[in-house]
Amino acid sequence: MHPTPSAPALPVHTRRLDLSVLLEAMDPDADPVHRHLWLIALLEWIRGDTHATELAPARMDIFLDVVEARPELAVRLQVWWRTLIESVDGTTLLSDYGFASRNAFVSELVERLHYKLLPVSPETTDASELFSLVMPSDRDAQWLAALSEASLERLARLLSAPATGHHVQAYPTLTYWQNTLLEAINFCTSQIRAAGFSPEIRLRMSTPALEASPFHTLSSDFDALRDTWLAQLDGSATADDVQHAVQHFRAKLDACRHAAATVYTHLDAHGISVDLVFRLRQLRERVLRIRALMDCLLGEPTHVNTALLFSHLASVGQYQRSLRALFSHSTSLLAAKVAERSSEAGEHYITRTRAEYRAMLGSAAGGGALAAVTTFLKFAVMAVGLSAFWYGFWSGLVYAASFVVIQLLHFTLATKQPAMTAPAMAAKLKDFSDASALKDFVDEITHLVRSQVAAVLGNVTVVFPLVVLLSLAMQLLLGRPMVDAAEAAHVFHSLTLLGPCLLFAAFTGVLLFASSILAGWAENWFVLHRLDSALRYNPRITRRLGAARADRWAHFMRHNISGFASNISLGFMLGLLPAIFGFFGLGLDVRHVTLSTGQLGAACASLGWDVLRNPALWWALASLPFIGALNLGVSFYLAFRVALQAHSVTGLGRVRIRRAVLERLRQAPMSFLRPAKDDA
Repeated sequence: MHPTPSAPALPVHTRRLDLSVLLEAMDPDADPVHRHLWLIALLEWIRGDTHATELAPARMDIFLDVVEARPELAVRLQVWWRTLIESVDGTTLLSDYGFASRNAFVSELVERLHYKLLPVSPETTDASELFSLVMPSDRDAQWLAALSEASLERLARLLSAPATGHHVQAYPTLTYWQNTLLEAINFCTSQIRAAGFSPEIRLRMSTPALEASPFHTLSSDFDALRDTWLAQLDGSATADDVQHAVQHFRAKLDACRHAAATVYTHLDAHGISVDLVFRLRQLRERVLRIRALMDCLLGEPTHVNTALLFSHLASVGQYQRSLRALFSHSTSLLAAKVAERSSEAGEHYITRTRAEYRAMLGSAAGGGALAAVTTFLKFAVMAVGLSAFWYGFWSGLVYAASFVVIQLLHFTLATKQPAMTAPAMAAKLKDFSDASALKDFVDEITHLVRSQVAAVLGNVTVVFPLVVLLSLAMQLLLGRPMVDAAEAAHVFHSLTLLGPCLLFAAFTGVLLFASSILAGWAENWFVLHRLDSALRYNPRITRRLGAARADRWAHFMRHNISGFASNISLGFMLGLLPAIFGFFGLGLDVRHVTLSTGQLGAACASLGWDVLRNPALWWALASLPFIGALNLGVSFYLAFRVALQAHSVTGLGRVRIRRAVLERLRQAPMSFLRPAKDDA
């Protein structure tokens, strides 16, 4: 039995070591994991204090000075380096680092969760995993890019190694780095071709891009470039030949990128797929990676391009760990499409003339009448005495059915407006560049505010008296009002301004915003899967319904799917979420201005005229304007923020907008409440 060789003297803890200790601990014969630990410790020393990474280039120079001053140390470092590069696959670092192993959003999400939650072992042959351990800081990209050209040349002379593999015999001057670059470009080229040939992307390309078929010859074009460049090494090709091959390959890369970009036009017209957007972004990034690799191989100075490449890889490593970046980049187009579809619907909720204002009042009055029936049904469900969950479920079903009926009758529920109108207003800010655009935007604000005022007034002024009349009718016909005295007292207590009802009203605004997002997503999903076309032309459906009726159903669903999704989701959220939060002991409830007004009307009818002497009534009445303002304001604010992000609107001059609005409020305050006589 032979004794197990002892490990190198390098400690495995993370305390930063002195440079002399590190250099003495360098052992070319160490096992792979201790070689990797030594490299991690060396880069820790070079990086130094993570808050002062500008000193890292100077530390790199110190390291090079010490190594170059001791020839035996330089030789040992070169042997150590060649042993390292022979034990890890550097091609994967250059070609695959920062890219998803599977071209799917959910798979990449799971992989990033693994990166965040599970530790990575330095015992690996994958250069990508080793690089993530060696470059863990978000400041590594900065100091790598800051290395001087002189330092990079010294480092290249020290670490230069001959190539290994099948090219060595034919091209003895080929270096390991050049060979690795060629292999990495080859791998990236294959990945781009595979993505371009996938049916999800190929079938959505434009006809000219598909006919040009740049993906078919991409690999052969790179083979021609590689052969020409290698031929230059032995003198059988000239620099002009290489330049011609490079230009041809770059042009083919651009053609592939432009062909893939035509898919976005299809997505814009037929709905956004997050997975497909993710694949297109991966394809685009691989094209850019090939360009960076070609700069390292062909560009001058090559050492500077190499440092910039590794700086980029360090940044990619930070992005690869970020869940927020993944969601932001992959869902940006979906957010834009959701906002666009919401803005199309939102235009119908903004009144600009007196006739439109009166029509809004009438539509809101119809919504208030149906809300009175909703209040009656809600108290009927409560009277059954169900458990919390089933009470929430049936209440949500009542709300959803009521909201859908309001939609189908073309009535208005006030609080549904802001989440739809905010994207319509944000769309106006695309051309926000001069005084006239600012004035038009302020005009839209006045139109929006008075539209909200009209809708709220139409709802609450109808729902309250109708609920009172319904309760009195029940008293006459059944001998009991809609709610008893105890329940009426509970209504007053739940709506008092002195309680948490304003917090609940703000939470309801969040739910209103969430329902609008679900509406936009549902419409995008409906269009993406071409369900309107399926309803119109599917043979089984047309046989059962007939062609004319199938066409009417397709048209009906295409124009109402967004409203159905919004109303049904809002109804069930208003009904079920309080029960779910109650199960977890959170006590979070909802307060909707129209429904709360109806409940207050039922409580007043139950207690009769004596209720006017009850202070709880006045506290509850005082809360209604604030409930309405929070319902409207929170949902509008959130929807407006999403719409601004979707339209990439930044630097809007918020101070200018605020001053313009305040100036309009000072000059014409009534324009925020009712349209002027000369409004056209």
